Amino acid sequence: MNFIINLSLMGPLEWNVDPEITTLFGTFPIKYYGILFVSGLLLGYEVVKRIYKSENIPIENLEKLSTYLFIGILAGARLGHCLFYDFTYYHEHPLEIFLPFQITDGNWHFIGFAGLASHGGSVGAITAIVLYCLKSKTALLWVLDRVAIGAPITGAFIRFGNFMNSEIYGKPTNGNYGVVFMQDDMIPRHPTQLYEAFCYLLIFGLLWYLYKKTTLRNNKGFIFGVLLVMLFSARLLLEIFKENQVAFEDSMALNMGQILSIPFIAAGLILLFLDKIKAKLKIS
Repeated sequence: MNFIINLSLMGPLEWNVDPEITTLFGTFPIKYYGILFVSGLLLGYEVVKRIYKSENIPIENLEKLSTYLFIGILAGARLGHCLFYDFTYYHEHPLEIFLPFQITDGNWHFIGFAGLASHGGSVGAITAIVLYCLKSKTALLWVLDRVAIGAPITGAFIRFGNFMNSEIYGKPTNGNYGVVFMQDDMIPRHPTQLYEAFCYLLIFGLLWYLYKKTTLRNNKGFIFGVLLVMLFSARLLLEIFKENQVAFEDSMALNMGQILSIPFIAAGLILLFLDKIKAKLKIS
């Protein structure tokens, strides 16, 4: 396991961490990304669990919802990557979409699920919540507001995982600062994974404050609307500093991450606008 970090009072951080912690049975790699992904899901679950307990909602309800969410997030994230970022390859290799193997010349190589898209995971999560609410006859916006509070923590830990993988990093800083991802090159770059992670943690803090300290938690759809606007606006802006993930983005005015963020921001603004309309109607 290669683990090299060069910290200096002057100059960029040199980052050369092996993404693999160890390998089981000589075949199955254990990676920081996977551990951080699962940790983010568990921490998000614990936040929502506290909310359910405070509102005297049976935890069994959350456990059922979590099953829907786990499947929805993973399936959505995987499909999002395959459809939006690498459709040409997976169109020709459809079995590899949901199999953790790469099939080359008839040989199967375990590689894990190399490629997950956060926008796809978001769509998958929302779809899972809709299906759960239809099945359990639970108010959709009520659930979305509660899950929204834990969601940024999961997103932050996924970005920490990207940092450990030395992937989805930023453009060169063109200065004597930033992070050198030595797994790829020796250029100081913006650590956009960390920018995004810290933004998500700040968003979590705001949503937690709105829920605990204000009456806005009673406005159905408000907290979820704030999440959509803030999280995807942060993503839209931070993409400016990020290297394009696939070659076809080089010819685009907005990259795929920015384009996919716009509908989420629009949906959030609509929810906040509707909440304002409802508030005016109550006053009048």
